[in-house]
Amino acid sequence: MERPQREIRAVYTDETIRVYQAYNRTIAEEAVRCGTFGAHFSMNRMTWIKPSFLWMMYRCGWGQKQDQERVLAIDISRAGFDKAVKSAVISTYSEALGITKEEWQEQVRSSDVRVQWDPEKDVNGNDLPYRSIQIGLRGEAVKEYVNSWIVKITDITDQVSELYALKEAGKDISGMLPEEKVYDIR
Repeated sequence: MERPQREIRAVYTDETIRVYQAYNRTIAEEAVRCGTFGAHFSMNRMTWIKPSFLWMMYRCGWGQKQDQERVLAIDISRAGFDKAVKSAVISTYSEALGITKEEWQEQVRSSDVRVQWDPEKDVNGNDLPYRSIQIGLRGEAVKEYVNSWIVKITDITDQVSELYALKEAGKDISGMLPEEKVYDIR
């Protein structure tokens, strides 16, 4: 069976779904210590959450990029994640949306959640023929994320570093990656 072009894949339980973000040491350590984001995290800008581990590795360069050295696995409530996806506005206009560009621009202005579907990545950062979701939160949505949705934050930087070293040494790490399954919005 052919894989759908767009599909949410993630590590999840009945109650939570895992998303990934990467930050500098100060923000990450504070988040792990507090169990949510603290004073060094900006509540006034869009923050992007990604359920795809490999997309996050591509984005942060396996924790090698400046200010993205610490990789966090963040378990959030499925109710919060589902609410975000249901209220999201696509981040790029297309006539296929069935609305005018002006109507779309108004939706973007009035929404606190954006969604974009980017090509999924393999372990080497190459595009795969299907897309993964990224969700941008701002305003009230980022406040809910920080204050209500987060259940647990785990610093996975050491695990990411080990996987990166093995990958760079030419080892097959595919069996060591998080097992992401198709996720359905409730």
